[in-house]
Amino acid sequence: MRAVRVEKHGGPEVLRLQQIPTPSPDAGEALVEVAAAGVNFIDTYHRSGLYPLELPFTPGVEAAGVVKRVGPGVEEILAGDRVAYALTLGAYAERAVVPAWRLVPMPDAMSFETAAALMVQALTAHYLTHSTFPLRPGQTVLIHAAAGGTGLLMVQMARMRGARVLGTASTPAKAARAMSAGAHHVILYEEGDFQEEVMQFTGGKGVHVVYDSVGAATFAKSLACLRPRGMLVSFGQSSGPVLPIDPQILNKRGSVFLTRPSLAHYVSNRSELLGRAEEILDWVERGKLEVQLDRSFPLEQAAKAHRLLESRSAKGKLWLIP
Repeated sequence: MRAVRVEKHGGPEVLRLQQIPTPSPDAGEALVEVAAAGVNFIDTYHRSGLYPLELPFTPGVEAAGVVKRVGPGVEEILAGDRVAYALTLGAYAERAVVPAWRLVPMPDAMSFETAAALMVQALTAHYLTHSTFPLRPGQTVLIHAAAGGTGLLMVQMARMRGARVLGTASTPAKAARAMSAGAHHVILYEEGDFQEEVMQFTGGKGVHVVYDSVGAATFAKSLACLRPRGMLVSFGQSSGPVLPIDPQILNKRGSVFLTRPSLAHYVSNRSELLGRAEEILDWVERGKLEVQLDRSFPLEQAAKAHRLLESRSAKGKLWLIP
């Protein structure tokens, strides 16, 4: 089968299409014929070595497709089922072996592209807004990169939960996308100081929570945007990793909280995974949640997809078609 391989860490140019043997499912696993593979920032971290993996490997942790064969003991799904999944490496390929418990049944009318676009970003938005800091009506939230794939979904979910939503974006066009998703106010961080604007908007009180996927460039001011006993949720590092901090800073800022969560810990069993995924899929089917799709690329253009993602110019989800 054809698969994108990484034999050394580096830039997008290290993504190479190769022929490799088709894997076989072992006990508890299923072989999925990939119809669409989502492209995510974590894929660029794996490729670059920021999150190092044993070489060589096939990148991609999110896809949708059809189950071709199941291994011994599999009861969760059957051959022929339409499924989507996240958090299993190897999606940039024609076929992938996936633990059966991670496979989410897809609605019959949903496209593979839409399902593949939801498994990482929408599950992330769900656990952040529903579990890490469960938003309540009347609370105020700051969402960085509010026009990104995860950001747009978080804006919508925060509004569903009754929160007052502030966002940051780099351009007027991106700010408009965040506003159309439901943000009450979007700050153009390249034109002003987002900390000052947050404090002005909240009457000097600060926000209840900051969801920060940017990392080094925003971390200090994100802390300063919190009201006493607020929470900074640092869940990404697109601008680079955050440096170590003195815990006393949390005290000085008003006994604030800091957490660095990851999706794997919030979908750690099938019951939790399906609970989140089924709610998300239902929202999409009923038109309550909109996912922004940008464009697809063939496997051989995986490097082009990574360059577009890292340029921050994509207008929605990117995916690969084997």
